[in-house]
Amino acid sequence: MVSLICTLQDHRDDVNWCAFSGTLLATCSGDKTIRVYNTCDFSELSFSPLSGHGYGVHCCCFSACGQFLASCSTDATTVIWSMATGEIEAVLQHPGRSPVRVCAFSPDSAHLVSGASDGTLALWDFPSKELHRTGAVIDTTMVACSFSPCGQLFMTGSTYGDLRLWDLDMNQLHAEKNAHDLGVTCCTFAPNILSGGQVVQFRLASCGQDSHLKIWAINKSISGGYKMQLLHTLKGQSAPVLSCAFSSDGQLLVSGSVDKTVTIYDANNVALLYTLNQHERYVTACAFSPTSPLIATGSMDKSVNIWRVDDGCSGHGGANRPGLTSILTPSLSGRTLAGRSKLLVSDWSEEDVSAWLVDEGLEGLVDKFRANNIDGTELLSLTKDILASDLHIESVGLRSKVLRKIEEMKSASVCSGVPDEFLCPITRELMREPVIAADGYSYEKEAIESWINTKNRSSPMTNLPLFTTLLTPNHTLKMAIGRWRTSH
Repeated sequence: MVSLICTLQDHRDDVNWCAFSGTLLATCSGDKTIRVYNTCDFSELSFSPLSGHGYGVHCCCFSACGQFLASCSTDATTVIWSMATGEIEAVLQHPGRSPVRVCAFSPDSAHLVSGASDGTLALWDFPSKELHRTGAVIDTTMVACSFSPCGQLFMTGSTYGDLRLWDLDMNQLHAEKNAHDLGVTCCTFAPNILSGGQVVQFRLASCGQDSHLKIWAINKSISGGYKMQLLHTLKGQSAPVLSCAFSSDGQLLVSGSVDKTVTIYDANNVALLYTLNQHERYVTACAFSPTSPLIATGSMDKSVNIWRVDDGCSGHGGANRPGLTSILTPSLSGRTLAGRSKLLVSDWSEEDVSAWLVDEGLEGLVDKFRANNIDGTELLSLTKDILASDLHIESVGLRSKVLRKIEEMKSASVCSGVPDEFLCPITRELMREPVIAADGYSYEKEAIESWINTKNRSSPMTNLPLFTTLLTPNHTLKMAIGRWRTSH
Protein backbone atom coordinates (compact mmCIF):
# COMPACT_ATOMS: atom_id res chain seq x y z
CA MET A 1 0.00 0.00 0.00
CA VAL A 2 0.93 3.66 -0.26
CA SER A 3 0.45 5.95 2.72
CA LEU A 4 0.73 9.71 3.08
CA ILE A 5 3.27 10.38 5.85
CA CYS A 6 3.47 14.17 5.82
CA THR A 7 2.62 17.34 3.90
CA LEU A 8 5.07 20.22 3.53
CA GLN A 9 3.38 23.61 3.19
CA ASP A 10 6.24 26.10 3.28
CA HIS A 11 6.11 27.52 -0.26
CA ARG A 12 4.03 30.60 -0.99
CA ASP A 13 3.42 29.84 -4.68
CA ASP A 14 3.12 26.87 -7.05
CA VAL A 15 5.59 24.03 -6.43
CA ASN A 16 7.36 23.43 -9.74
CA TRP A 17 9.82 20.59 -9.02
CA CYS A 18 10.91 18.04 -6.42
CA ALA A 19 14.27 16.27 -6.26
CA PHE A 20 15.83 13.77 -3.86
CA SER A 21 19.42 13.04 -2.98
CA GLY A 22 20.38 10.16 -0.70
CA THR A 23 19.54 12.21 2.41
CA LEU A 24 17.81 15.40 1.27
CA LEU A 25 14.68 16.58 -0.52
CA ALA A 26 14.70 19.83 -2.48
CA THR A 27 11.60 21.64 -3.74
CA CYS A 28 11.39 24.80 -5.81
CA SER A 29 8.60 27.23 -6.49
CA GLY A 30 7.27 30.27 -8.26
CA ASP A 31 7.98 32.10 -4.98
CA LYS A 32 11.65 32.34 -6.14
CA THR A 33 12.95 29.98 -3.45
CA ILE A 34 14.28 26.46 -3.06
CA ARG A 35 13.57 24.63 0.18
CA VAL A 36 15.72 21.76 1.43
CA TYR A 37 14.62 19.09 3.91
CA ASN A 38 16.26 16.21 5.74
CA THR A 39 14.57 12.98 4.61
CA CYS A 40 14.96 11.41 8.06
CA ASP A 41 12.20 13.56 9.56
CA PHE A 42 11.53 16.15 6.83
CA SER A 43 12.70 18.99 9.01
CA GLU A 44 13.91 21.97 7.02
CA LEU A 45 17.65 22.58 6.99
CA SER A 46 18.98 25.60 8.84
CA PHE A 47 20.06 27.39 5.65
CA SER A 48 16.72 26.81 3.90
CA PRO A 49 15.06 28.48 2.07
CA LEU A 50 17.67 29.25 -0.58
CA SER A 51 17.08 32.70 -2.04
CA GLY A 52 19.23 33.71 -4.97
CA HIS A 53 16.94 33.85 -7.99
CA GLY A 54 15.20 37.00 -9.13
CA TYR A 55 12.17 35.18 -10.55
CA GLY A 56 10.34 31.88 -10.14
CA VAL A 57 12.41 28.68 -9.97
CA HIS A 58 11.35 26.05 -12.51
CA CYS A 59 13.58 23.08 -11.78
CA CYS A 60 16.17 21.75 -9.33
CA CYS A 61 18.40 18.67 -9.24
CA PHE A 62 21.13 17.16 -7.07
CA SER A 63 24.59 16.11 -8.16
CA ALA A 64 25.24 12.37 -7.89
CA CYS A 65 26.81 12.52 -4.44
CA GLY A 66 24.31 15.09 -3.16
CA GLN A 67 27.06 17.62 -2.49
CA PHE A 68 25.58 20.21 -4.85
CA LEU A 69 22.13 21.35 -5.92
CA ALA A 70 21.40 23.09 -9.24
CA SER A 71 18.36 25.30 -9.75
CA CYS A 72 17.19 27.24 -12.79
CA SER A 73 14.87 30.17 -13.21
CA THR A 74 13.11 32.67 -15.39
CA ASP A 75 16.01 34.99 -14.49
CA ALA A 76 18.09 33.15 -17.16
CA THR A 77 20.49 31.56 -14.69
CA THR A 78 21.29 28.16 -13.30
CA VAL A 79 22.60 28.50 -9.75
CA ILE A 80 24.84 25.92 -8.09
CA TRP A 81 24.40 25.62 -4.32
CA SER A 82 26.59 23.89 -1.73
CA MET A 83 24.55 21.45 0.35
CA ALA A 84 27.09 21.70 3.14
CA THR A 85 26.60 25.44 3.70
CA GLY A 86 23.71 26.60 1.54
CA GLU A 87 26.04 29.08 -0.14
CA ILE A 88 26.09 29.82 -3.88
CA GLU A 89 29.03 28.05 -5.55
CA ALA A 90 28.44 29.40 -9.07
CA VAL A 91 25.93 31.25 -11.23
CA LEU A 92 25.75 29.95 -14.81
CA GLN A 93 24.34 32.55 -17.19
CA HIS A 94 22.42 30.88 -20.00
CA PRO A 95 23.56 31.84 -23.53
CA GLY A 96 21.10 34.33 -24.97
CA ARG A 97 19.81 35.16 -21.49
CA SER A 98 16.51 33.38 -22.07
CA PRO A 99 14.48 31.99 -19.14
CA VAL A 100 15.87 28.57 -18.13
CA ARG A 101 13.11 25.99 -17.79
CA VAL A 102 14.94 22.76 -17.01
CA CYS A 103 18.32 21.48 -15.82
CA ALA A 104 19.77 18.00 -15.26
CA PHE A 105 23.02 16.46 -14.04
CA SER A 106 24.70 13.53 -15.74
CA PRO A 107 24.88 10.42 -13.49
CA ASP A 108 28.56 11.04 -12.76
CA SER A 109 28.04 14.81 -12.34
CA ALA A 110 30.64 15.50 -15.01
CA HIS A 111 28.09 17.52 -16.99
CA LEU A 112 25.05 19.69 -16.39
CA VAL A 113 22.60 20.56 -19.13
CA SER A 114 20.12 23.44 -19.09
CA GLY A 115 17.30 24.17 -21.51
CA ALA A 116 15.64 27.51 -22.14
CA SER A 117 12.46 29.12 -23.41
CA ASP A 118 14.07 30.09 -26.72
CA GLY A 119 14.86 26.45 -27.56
CA THR A 120 18.55 26.68 -26.70
CA LEU A 121 20.54 24.12 -24.75
CA ALA A 122 23.71 24.69 -22.74
CA LEU A 123 25.95 21.80 -21.77
CA TRP A 124 28.27 22.73 -18.93
CA ASP A 125 31.44 21.02 -17.75
CA PHE A 126 30.42 20.83 -14.12
CA PRO A 127 33.82 20.53 -12.34
CA SER A 128 35.07 23.70 -14.04
CA LYS A 129 31.63 25.35 -14.38
CA GLU A 130 32.62 26.24 -17.95
CA LEU A 131 30.30 26.15 -20.97
CA HIS A 132 31.15 23.03 -23.00
CA ARG A 133 28.70 23.07 -25.92
CA THR A 134 25.49 24.76 -27.04
CA GLY A 135 22.64 23.57 -29.21
CA ALA A 136 19.17 24.67 -30.20
CA VAL A 137 15.82 23.66 -31.62
CA ILE A 138 14.14 26.65 -33.19
CA ASP A 139 10.59 27.86 -32.50
CA THR A 140 10.07 25.91 -29.31
CA THR A 141 10.68 25.91 -25.54
CA MET A 142 12.80 23.29 -23.84
CA VAL A 143 10.86 21.94 -20.87
CA ALA A 144 12.25 18.45 -20.26
CA CYS A 145 15.66 16.83 -20.06
CA SER A 146 17.14 13.59 -18.76
CA PHE A 147 20.54 11.91 -19.01
CA SER A 148 20.86 8.26 -19.93
CA PRO A 149 22.24 6.01 -17.16
CA CYS A 150 25.56 5.73 -19.02
CA GLY A 151 25.91 9.53 -18.97
CA GLN A 152 26.90 9.78 -22.63
CA LEU A 153 23.47 10.74 -23.98
CA PHE A 154 20.60 12.95 -22.97
CA MET A 155 17.03 13.37 -24.13
CA THR A 156 15.19 16.68 -24.39
CA GLY A 157 11.50 17.40 -24.73
CA SER A 158 9.86 20.58 -25.94
CA THR A 159 6.54 22.35 -26.17
CA TYR A 160 6.59 21.49 -29.88
CA GLY A 161 5.94 17.87 -28.92
CA ASP A 162 9.21 16.28 -29.99
CA LEU A 163 11.80 14.21 -28.12
CA ARG A 164 15.40 14.58 -29.24
CA LEU A 165 18.42 12.47 -28.34
CA TRP A 166 21.81 14.20 -28.09
CA ASP A 167 25.39 13.21 -27.39
CA LEU A 168 27.91 15.23 -25.38
CA ASP A 169 29.11 16.99 -28.53
CA MET A 170 25.58 18.30 -29.06
CA ASN A 171 24.99 16.10 -32.09
CA GLN A 172 21.36 15.16 -32.58
CA LEU A 173 21.28 11.37 -32.75
CA HIS A 174 17.53 10.95 -33.15
CA ALA A 175 14.40 13.10 -33.30
CA GLU A 176 11.01 11.64 -32.41
CA LYS A 177 8.62 14.25 -33.76
CA ASN A 178 5.08 14.51 -32.41
CA ALA A 179 5.94 12.23 -29.52
CA HIS A 180 3.19 14.03 -27.59
CA ASP A 181 0.48 16.01 -29.30
CA LEU A 182 0.37 19.60 -27.97
CA GLY A 183 3.75 19.27 -26.26
CA VAL A 184 6.05 17.27 -24.01
CA THR A 185 6.03 18.18 -20.31
CA CYS A 186 8.61 15.80 -18.81
CA CYS A 187 10.90 12.89 -19.70
CA THR A 188 13.05 10.58 -17.63
CA PHE A 189 15.36 7.66 -18.35
CA ALA A 190 14.98 4.43 -16.42
CA PRO A 191 18.13 3.56 -14.45
CA ASN A 192 18.56 0.19 -16.18
CA ILE A 193 20.59 -0.55 -19.29
CA LEU A 194 19.51 -3.65 -21.21
CA SER A 195 21.86 -5.54 -23.49
CA GLY A 196 21.25 -8.43 -25.81
CA GLY A 197 22.78 -9.61 -29.04
CA GLN A 198 24.23 -6.61 -30.80
CA VAL A 199 21.88 -4.03 -29.27
CA VAL A 200 22.12 -1.87 -26.14
CA GLN A 201 18.74 -0.61 -24.97
CA PHE A 202 17.61 2.21 -22.70
CA ARG A 203 14.06 2.84 -21.46
CA LEU A 204 12.53 6.30 -21.34
CA ALA A 205 9.26 7.58 -19.93
CA SER A 206 7.69 10.77 -21.24
CA CYS A 207 4.45 12.61 -20.61
CA GLY A 208 2.62 15.48 -22.22
CA GLN A 209 -0.33 17.71 -22.86
CA ASP A 210 -2.07 14.81 -24.64
CA SER A 211 -2.82 13.27 -21.20
CA HIS A 212 -0.60 10.29 -21.99
CA LEU A 213 2.35 8.72 -20.21
CA LYS A 214 4.52 6.80 -22.68
CA ILE A 215 7.32 4.27 -22.30
CA TRP A 216 9.91 4.09 -25.07
CA ALA A 217 12.79 1.80 -25.98
CA ILE A 218 15.90 3.51 -27.31
CA ASN A 219 18.12 1.00 -29.08
CA LYS A 220 21.73 1.45 -30.08
CA SER A 221 23.05 -1.07 -32.58
CA ILE A 222 26.66 -2.19 -32.78
CA SER A 223 26.98 0.04 -35.86
CA GLY A 224 26.27 3.07 -33.69
CA GLY A 225 22.81 4.01 -34.97
CA TYR A 226 19.88 4.81 -32.68
CA LYS A 227 16.24 3.85 -33.04
CA MET A 228 13.35 4.83 -30.80
CA GLN A 229 10.32 2.58 -30.39
CA LEU A 230 7.09 3.29 -28.52
CA LEU A 231 6.42 0.34 -26.19
CA HIS A 232 3.40 1.44 -24.14
CA THR A 233 0.94 4.29 -23.85
CA LEU A 234 -0.56 4.63 -20.37
CA LYS A 235 -3.90 6.41 -20.07
CA GLY A 236 -4.56 6.32 -16.35
CA GLN A 237 -5.12 10.07 -16.05
CA SER A 238 -7.80 12.20 -17.63
CA ALA A 239 -5.91 15.47 -18.17
CA PRO A 240 -2.41 16.60 -19.23
CA VAL A 241 0.32 14.69 -17.41
CA LEU A 242 2.88 17.18 -16.11
CA SER A 243 5.59 15.05 -14.49
CA CYS A 244 6.92 11.50 -14.32
CA ALA A 245 9.72 9.63 -12.56
CA PHE A 246 11.10 6.09 -12.26
CA SER A 247 11.99 4.47 -8.95
CA SER A 248 15.69 3.88 -8.36
CA ASP A 249 15.42 0.26 -9.51
CA GLY A 250 13.22 1.05 -12.52
CA GLN A 251 10.34 -1.12 -11.29
CA LEU A 252 7.86 1.66 -10.52
CA LEU A 253 6.79 4.71 -12.53
CA VAL A 254 4.96 7.66 -10.98
CA SER A 255 3.18 10.54 -12.72
CA GLY A 256 1.31 13.68 -11.74
CA SER A 257 -1.50 15.32 -13.68
CA VAL A 258 -3.71 18.34 -14.17
CA ASP A 259 -6.57 16.10 -12.97
CA LYS A 260 -4.99 16.46 -9.46
CA THR A 261 -4.08 12.76 -9.26
CA VAL A 262 -0.84 10.88 -8.77
CA THR A 263 -0.62 7.48 -10.46
CA ILE A 264 1.85 4.71 -9.69
CA TYR A 265 2.49 1.98 -12.25
CA ASP A 266 4.35 -1.29 -12.30
CA ALA A 267 6.80 -0.26 -15.03
CA ASN A 268 7.69 -3.81 -16.01
CA ASN A 269 4.15 -5.20 -16.31
CA VAL A 270 2.63 -1.84 -17.29
CA ALA A 271 -0.09 -2.17 -14.67
CA LEU A 272 -1.73 0.68 -12.77
CA LEU A 273 -1.14 0.00 -9.07
CA TYR A 274 -2.40 3.12 -7.28
CA THR A 275 -4.20 6.38 -7.92
CA LEU A 276 -3.63 8.95 -5.18
CA ASN A 277 -6.05 11.83 -4.65
CA GLN A 278 -4.68 14.22 -2.06
CA HIS A 279 -3.71 17.40 -3.88
CA GLU A 280 -6.26 20.16 -4.40
CA ARG A 281 -4.79 21.50 -7.66
CA TYR A 282 -2.59 20.36 -10.55
CA VAL A 283 0.21 17.94 -9.62
CA THR A 284 3.27 19.52 -11.21
CA ALA A 285 6.16 17.46 -9.80
CA CYS A 286 7.00 13.97 -8.60
CA ALA A 287 10.19 12.19 -7.54
CA PHE A 288 11.33 8.92 -5.99
CA SER A 289 13.94 8.77 -3.25
CA PRO A 290 17.00 6.77 -4.36
CA THR A 291 17.56 5.29 -0.90
CA SER A 292 14.17 4.74 0.73
CA PRO A 293 10.63 3.84 -0.41
CA LEU A 294 9.46 7.44 -0.55
CA ILE A 295 7.76 9.56 -3.22
CA ALA A 296 7.45 13.34 -3.16
CA THR A 297 4.72 15.07 -5.16
CA GLY A 298 4.40 18.84 -5.62
CA SER A 299 1.38 20.83 -6.68
CA MET A 300 -0.04 24.19 -7.61
CA ASP A 301 -1.78 24.01 -4.23
CA LYS A 302 1.66 25.09 -2.86
CA SER A 303 2.15 21.82 -0.99
CA VAL A 304 4.49 18.84 -1.22
CA ASN A 305 3.15 15.45 -0.15
CA ILE A 306 5.49 12.70 1.03
CA TRP A 307 4.28 9.16 0.41
CA ARG A 308 5.64 5.84 1.62
CA VAL A 309 5.39 2.74 -0.57
CA ASP A 310 4.97 -0.05 1.97
CA ASP A 311 4.45 -3.11 -0.21
CA GLY A 312 8.04 -3.49 -1.43
CA CYS A 313 7.19 -2.99 -5.10
CA SER A 314 9.85 -0.33 -5.49
CA GLY A 315 12.60 -2.78 -4.75
CA HIS A 316 13.77 -0.96 -1.63
CA GLY A 317 12.90 -4.04 0.34
CA GLY A 318 15.35 -6.21 -1.57
CA ALA A 319 13.44 -7.18 -4.71
CA ASN A 320 15.62 -8.74 -7.34
CA ARG A 321 16.53 -7.02 -10.58
CA PRO A 322 18.29 -8.80 -13.45
CA GLY A 323 21.95 -7.90 -13.71
CA LEU A 324 22.72 -7.23 -10.03
CA THR A 325 24.57 -9.54 -7.45
CA SER A 326 25.88 -10.42 -3.69
CA ILE A 327 27.70 -12.77 -1.34
CA LEU A 328 26.63 -13.82 2.14
CA THR A 329 28.37 -16.20 4.48
CA PRO A 330 26.92 -19.63 3.59
CA SER A 331 26.10 -22.54 5.83
CA LEU A 332 28.83 -24.89 4.69
CA SER A 333 28.00 -28.61 4.58
CA GLY A 334 24.87 -27.91 6.61
CA ARG A 335 26.78 -26.28 9.48
CA THR A 336 25.71 -23.09 11.20
CA LEU A 337 28.75 -20.82 11.45
CA ALA A 338 28.23 -19.18 14.82
CA GLY A 339 29.12 -15.51 14.81
CA ARG A 340 29.67 -15.47 11.05
CA SER A 341 26.39 -16.69 9.60
CA LYS A 342 25.03 -13.18 9.14
CA LEU A 343 28.22 -11.56 7.89
CA LEU A 344 29.35 -11.01 4.35
CA VAL A 345 32.50 -13.00 3.67
CA SER A 346 34.15 -9.74 2.67
CA ASP A 347 33.43 -8.49 6.20
CA TRP A 348 35.05 -11.44 7.97
CA SER A 349 37.79 -10.68 10.45
CA GLU A 350 41.05 -12.63 10.61
CA GLU A 351 39.50 -14.65 13.45
CA ASP A 352 36.50 -15.53 11.27
CA VAL A 353 38.84 -16.75 8.55
CA SER A 354 40.74 -18.88 11.08
CA ALA A 355 37.48 -20.42 12.33
CA TRP A 356 36.46 -21.18 8.74
CA LEU A 357 39.79 -22.94 8.10
CA VAL A 358 39.17 -25.15 11.14
CA ASP A 359 35.62 -25.92 9.97
CA GLU A 360 37.00 -26.99 6.59
CA GLY A 361 39.70 -29.24 8.01
CA LEU A 362 42.46 -26.79 7.12
CA GLU A 363 43.52 -26.01 10.67
CA GLY A 364 47.16 -26.57 9.72
CA LEU A 365 47.03 -23.30 7.72
CA VAL A 366 45.71 -21.10 10.51
CA ASP A 367 49.12 -19.82 11.56
CA LYS A 368 50.13 -19.00 7.98
CA PHE A 369 46.90 -17.09 7.37
CA ARG A 370 47.21 -15.18 10.65
CA ALA A 371 50.84 -14.30 9.95
CA ASN A 372 49.75 -12.75 6.66
CA ASN A 373 46.69 -11.00 8.19
CA ILE A 374 44.23 -12.70 5.83
CA ASP A 375 40.73 -11.36 6.43
CA GLY A 376 37.55 -12.01 4.45
CA THR A 377 38.31 -9.62 1.62
CA GLU A 378 41.79 -11.06 1.11
CA LEU A 379 40.44 -14.60 1.39
CA LEU A 380 38.18 -14.01 -1.59
CA SER A 381 41.07 -12.68 -3.67
CA LEU A 382 43.53 -15.53 -3.04
CA THR A 383 45.16 -17.15 -6.06
CA LYS A 384 47.54 -20.07 -6.52
CA ASP A 385 50.44 -17.64 -6.91
CA ILE A 386 49.61 -15.83 -3.67
CA LEU A 387 49.24 -19.10 -1.78
CA ALA A 388 52.63 -20.25 -3.06
CA SER A 389 54.71 -17.07 -2.92
CA ASP A 390 53.17 -15.12 -0.02
CA LEU A 391 51.78 -17.83 2.25
CA HIS A 392 54.49 -20.36 1.30
CA ILE A 393 52.09 -23.28 0.91
CA GLU A 394 54.32 -25.67 -1.00
CA SER A 395 51.85 -28.51 -1.57
CA VAL A 396 50.07 -28.14 -4.91
CA GLY A 397 47.27 -30.34 -3.62
CA LEU A 398 46.79 -28.21 -0.51
CA ARG A 399 46.73 -25.00 -2.55
CA SER A 400 44.12 -26.54 -4.82
CA LYS A 401 42.04 -27.60 -1.82
CA VAL A 402 42.04 -24.08 -0.39
CA LEU A 403 40.92 -22.57 -3.69
CA ARG A 404 38.29 -25.29 -4.14
CA LYS A 405 36.86 -24.57 -0.68
CA ILE A 406 36.70 -20.86 -1.48
CA GLU A 407 34.85 -21.58 -4.72
CA GLU A 408 32.45 -23.89 -2.88
CA MET A 409 31.80 -21.09 -0.41
CA LYS A 410 31.02 -18.64 -3.21
CA SER A 411 28.73 -21.14 -4.93
CA ALA A 412 26.95 -21.91 -1.68
CA SER A 413 26.34 -18.21 -1.13
CA VAL A 414 24.65 -17.90 -4.50
CA CYS A 415 22.45 -20.93 -3.78
CA SER A 416 21.52 -19.83 -0.26
CA GLY A 417 18.77 -17.43 -1.36
CA VAL A 418 20.97 -14.34 -1.54
CA PRO A 419 20.21 -12.22 -4.62
CA ASP A 420 22.66 -12.86 -7.42
CA GLU A 421 22.52 -9.16 -8.17
CA PHE A 422 25.33 -7.74 -6.09
CA LEU A 423 28.13 -10.02 -7.33
CA CYS A 424 30.53 -8.93 -10.03
CA PRO A 425 30.01 -11.20 -13.08
CA ILE A 426 33.79 -11.44 -13.47
CA THR A 427 34.94 -12.17 -9.91
CA ARG A 428 31.66 -13.41 -8.42
CA GLU A 429 32.45 -11.28 -5.39
CA LEU A 430 30.44 -8.58 -3.69
CA MET A 431 30.84 -5.31 -5.55
CA ARG A 432 32.13 -2.34 -3.59
CA GLU A 433 32.53 0.13 -6.48
CA PRO A 434 30.01 -1.07 -9.09
CA VAL A 435 30.20 0.57 -12.52
CA ILE A 436 28.12 0.21 -15.67
CA ALA A 437 29.98 -0.77 -18.82
CA ALA A 438 28.88 -0.16 -22.40
CA ASP A 439 27.31 -3.64 -22.59
CA GLY A 440 24.77 -2.57 -19.96
CA TYR A 441 26.07 -4.85 -17.21
CA SER A 442 27.44 -3.78 -13.83
CA TYR A 443 30.90 -4.89 -12.71
CA GLU A 444 33.36 -4.22 -9.92
CA LYS A 445 35.39 -1.27 -11.22
CA GLU A 446 38.82 -2.83 -10.72
CA ALA A 447 37.73 -6.11 -12.33
CA ILE A 448 36.27 -4.61 -15.50
CA GLU A 449 39.20 -2.21 -15.89
CA SER A 450 41.57 -5.16 -15.74
CA TRP A 451 39.39 -7.07 -18.19
CA ILE A 452 39.33 -4.20 -20.68
CA ASN A 453 43.10 -3.81 -20.48
CA THR A 454 43.71 -7.50 -21.20
CA LYS A 455 40.75 -8.68 -23.27
CA ASN A 456 40.78 -6.29 -26.22
CA ARG A 457 37.65 -4.34 -25.21
CA SER A 458 35.22 -7.25 -25.43
CA SER A 459 32.22 -7.68 -23.14
CA PRO A 460 32.68 -10.33 -20.45
CA MET A 461 28.99 -11.21 -20.78
CA THR A 462 28.36 -11.11 -24.54
CA ASN A 463 31.88 -11.35 -26.04
CA LEU A 464 30.88 -8.51 -28.36
CA PRO A 465 33.08 -5.42 -28.74
CA LEU A 466 32.44 -2.62 -26.24
CA PHE A 467 31.60 0.48 -28.26
CA THR A 468 33.22 2.58 -25.53
CA THR A 469 35.42 1.84 -22.54
CA LEU A 470 33.71 4.52 -20.46
CA LEU A 471 32.60 3.19 -17.07
CA THR A 472 29.78 4.95 -15.23
CA PRO A 473 29.49 4.62 -11.43
CA ASN A 474 26.31 2.72 -10.56
CA HIS A 475 25.27 4.73 -7.52
CA THR A 476 21.85 3.09 -7.36
CA LEU A 477 23.39 -0.37 -7.16
CA LYS A 478 25.99 0.73 -4.62
CA MET A 479 23.26 2.11 -2.37
CA ALA A 480 21.19 -1.06 -2.83
CA ILE A 481 24.16 -3.17 -1.78
CA GLY A 482 24.67 -0.95 1.25
CA ARG A 483 21.02 -1.31 2.26
CA TRP A 484 21.16 -5.06 1.77
CA ARG A 485 24.29 -5.36 3.89
CA THR A 486 22.70 -3.30 6.65
CA SER A 487 19.53 -5.43 6.67
CA HIS A 488 21.53 -8.67 6.77
